[in-house]
Amino acid sequence: MALSHDDVREILRIIDESELDELSIETEGFSLRVRKGGGVAQAEPAQSAPTARAAPASPQPQPESVAAPSQADDGLVTITSPMLGTFYRAESPGATPFVEVGAEVQPDTIVCIIEVMKMMNSVPAGVSGTVTEVCGANGRLVEYGEPLFTVRQP
Repeated sequence: MALSHDDVREILRIIDESELDELSIETEGFSLRVRKGGGVAQAEPAQSAPTARAAPASPQPQPESVAAPSQADDGLVTITSPMLGTFYRAESPGATPFVEVGAEVQPDTIVCIIEVMKMMNSVPAGVSGTVTEVCGANGRLVEYGEPLFTVRQP
């Protein structure tokens, strides 16, 4: 049984409102681990053999980690989401977005916030350059590795 984004969001809401500190759900083809208190929600396909778990192709960074940019051949770098959560372009509703198209960024420039279980996690650019596209929709759920911004490097 596949879970939708809304299903995962509802599970996270229930966990947040409960006394549980940690929850692990495994079904055929899906695994979800949630930990309160600074842990990162992780959703991943379940392995066919329950005793053998293959490591993901790239480790998932912790909330305080820099988003892992990926570079295309045309000089554009994609800033991807370092975690599953709700994407926000500004500190609060009605505030000026952290960056707009055309903004110059440095590796430590905060480009957005991702909310995970009511914890706000700042996401630094991780690269230097000019923002060419905002890929994430404000207030929408983003997944680990999903493109948030593209940046043209000098």
